[in-house]
Amino acid sequence: MSNTNLLGSEEWAVVATVDPDANTAAAYSSDEIDMSLFEQILVVTMNGTIAAAGTIDTKIQSATTSGGTFADVTGKSATQLTGSPDTANDNQTLINLRGDELTEGHRYVKVVHTVGGATGDSAVVVLGKGKSLPSSDNDLASVAEIVS
Repeated sequence: MSNTNLLGSEEWAVVATVDPDANTAAAYSSDEIDMSLFEQILVVTMNGTIAAAGTIDTKIQSATTSGGTFADVTGKSATQLTGSPDTANDNQTLINLRGDELTEGHRYVKVVHTVGGATGDSAVVVLGKGKSLPSSDNDLASVAEIVS
């Protein structure tokens, strides 16, 4: 249950990203997330214009160790977005993951955001709800400012 006196930035931290860019066809991995620090995460993709031949796939992977061998988390991938018909342009997708949904022993997760076929504008931000507050203690170093 949320404490109504807390700011959103105190309950949710920016814990991983795939930085916004005109991404060429490739797989882009987010920062790794130590789920021992978070009750749950929310993956938000932001998609701009994707060429007619383009696709976007986003999924969550997990591993037992940081830098380890990552495997897909069952049921934690967004439906493929395509440039034709226009399902990928100017929209967002959300993927939720609770810590108790991970395979036993898997502590680390990352997002793999794959742009296929053609260059497309896109980005991913992952928000984490901390087990202890404020969650902002676990923000990425790239978070430039928090305005209360």
